[in-house]
Amino acid sequence: MAFKVIEIKQGILEHNDRDAEQLRGRLKEKGVFLLNLMSSPGSGKTTTLMGTIPRLQERLRVGVMEADIDSDVDARTVSATGARVIQLHTGGMCHLDAEMTRQGLEELGTEELDLIILENVGNLVCPAEFDTGAVKNAVILSVPEGDDKPLKYPLMFTVADVLLVNKMDAASFFDFDLEALTQRVHAINPRVEIIPISAKTGEGMDRWCAWLEEQVAQWKK
Repeated sequence: MAFKVIEIKQGILEHNDRDAEQLRGRLKEKGVFLLNLMSSPGSGKTTTLMGTIPRLQERLRVGVMEADIDSDVDARTVSATGARVIQLHTGGMCHLDAEMTRQGLEELGTEELDLIILENVGNLVCPAEFDTGAVKNAVILSVPEGDDKPLKYPLMFTVADVLLVNKMDAASFFDFDLEALTQRVHAINPRVEIIPISAKTGEGMDRWCAWLEEQVAQWKK
């Protein structure tokens, strides 16, 4: 029997890319910067946000969209900063796409905001495949995960504009080579900015916030 093979994934991604470009255009018109924050579970996304938001709030109006398969734990935590926060449930999906992000932005509201941070679902695979419409992609890799992650999940590090290497305060307890990580990441993505941080102790957080503020300022121009 004859049959036809249809590349569904490609079609979905092409449609999503168009939606993402349209979303970025609308955000540009409003002067709102959207950051897509990605990582594996437990790398410290929420803790990093808790250290980032207070450092920015005197100069930027910040909103946060927390994405999870279920629960509102992270949204409750981040709301303590006073930032405008909503929780997005993905209905079992391991990523957000541009349309889901658009719906989230409508619920959050972009009025009187300079920066919106989307904390994507904890996963080093699916989120890297879908353009959310964000202006920049930030990825967090924590020291306990190992310096070989770029070899195992190259796409995630390819789409990253900035890589935060978190939990540097624990580096002495793990066989982690920051120089080796840097070489591996730059081999697949020479343009990515790599910033070692510790969301717990504050190490590197000022440098990270300065990078983010600069990106927001450039976008608003």
